[in-house]
Parts: sequence; structure tokens; C-alpha cells
Amino acid sequence: MSGYQDLFLSQGDTFTTQLTLDDAYGNPYNLTGFRIGAQARTSYYTANAALIFTASISDANNGIIQLSANSATTANVPSKTLVYDVLIKDTSNNVTKVLEGRVFVDPTVTPITSF
Repeated sequence: MSGYQDLFLSQGDTFTTQLTLDDAYGNPYNLTGFRIGAQARTSYYTANAALIFTASISDANNGIIQLSANSATTANVPSKTLVYDVLIKDTSNNVTKVLEGRVFVDPTVTPITSF
């Protein structure tokens, strides 16, 4: 049941996005009692994450999740295209990949420490 969504961020930006997870029939996925995690890597085969999102469920009944990263975190993300996914775990510890895609990271000239 994995959906696909590309994300765009700039190095040094505070990044936040809300996404709605739908089931195969277009109904919001009920995430009550679920836990969530999301990471981005330079490839599917890279051992270490280039970005670990702060992932949260902002409206469980309507399948709304939030992915975010603060400016200090995004400042250290390489300016390239990454791959990411979002996994959920239910109360029985069953894990499901619900979302995947690419993260396009734009470089930034002005360092966040300069102001």
C-alpha cells in the first residue's frame, strides 16, 4: 500500500510538510495507535541516513502525517537527489511502508550561522 510523493527542500531551511495517507479506495487511512518513522538516503543501498525526519501523526483519524526537519539538520543534507520512505507500525508491531519518493535538495549559498 505504498504511495509516492516527491519532496523539495533547500539546505538550511526549516522544512515541514503535511501529507494525507489514503487507502486503496481513496479513504483516509486511520492511523490511531500507530507509530511512524521516515528517513532519506543517497540511495536505497546506502547504510546511513542523509536525513532523519521528525515524523508525527497530526490527525490519526484522517490519515494526516507531518514530516519536518529543523534548519540545522537540513544545512547538513547533501545537495543532491535522495530517496525516502515513511513506515508505520501498528499496535501488533506490523510494519508497512506507506509512502516513498525522492527528496530534491537545493544548495544554499548563505550559511545559517551568518545571521
